[in-house]
Amino acid sequence: MGTSGNQRVHLVWDWNGTLLDDIDAVIAATNAAFTEIGLSAITLEQYRETYCVPIPRFYERLLGRLPTDAEWERMDGVFQDRYAEHRVVCGLTAGAEELLARWRLAGRSQSLLSMHGHEQLLPLVRGYGIDRHFIRVEGRTGPSGGSKAEHMVRHLAALDGVSPERTVVIGDAVDDAVAAAYVGARAVLYTGGSHSRTSLETAGVPVVDSLAEAAALAERMTA
Repeated sequence: MGTSGNQRVHLVWDWNGTLLDDIDAVIAATNAAFTEIGLSAITLEQYRETYCVPIPRFYERLLGRLPTDAEWERMDGVFQDRYAEHRVVCGLTAGAEELLARWRLAGRSQSLLSMHGHEQLLPLVRGYGIDRHFIRVEGRTGPSGGSKAEHMVRHLAALDGVSPERTVVIGDAVDDAVAAAYVGARAVLYTGGSHSRTSLETAGVPVVDSLAEAAALAERMTA
């Protein structure tokens, strides 16, 4: 499916914590990783107040120092294993499937860009039955733990007829806003994922409590 209407807003959706309601799986996997190096478990509220990217910096905030390379490898391995176990019971965020369908049926374009590993992401999105709504689905290639900005550059470059100034990124993390600004796009941040509202508001972009609000606001932002 090609892009439709170059003058219409294009949405770039985030996956984890945005379209996929997986924050409980993330907390469980994070605490399992912390146990690997003797850190105490944290609550959802603590996670949302502390989380940042790149991920080693997040660990530094709790550990008081950057993890060593060996610690990072252990923690990342445990996180990925435990996350995969817990993710199987996660569903899409409330209303996400209907919202994606309405956006596509209205002739508007949307894509998905995630820091989830690309080879793992594609079957997940197909499994939830929403892959047909996107003109491109793209996950992270290369090592985990980095920022989304460079991935956003390549993602938009691969979208025929989509311009950054007509693009709005919808995600749950400050890094989504940083990536949007990096390419000259706009962003709307959603409170249901990895950050508290207070943390999200530091990005200086609109913050909303539902995906429907995010999509409606995105359309007004580029009118």
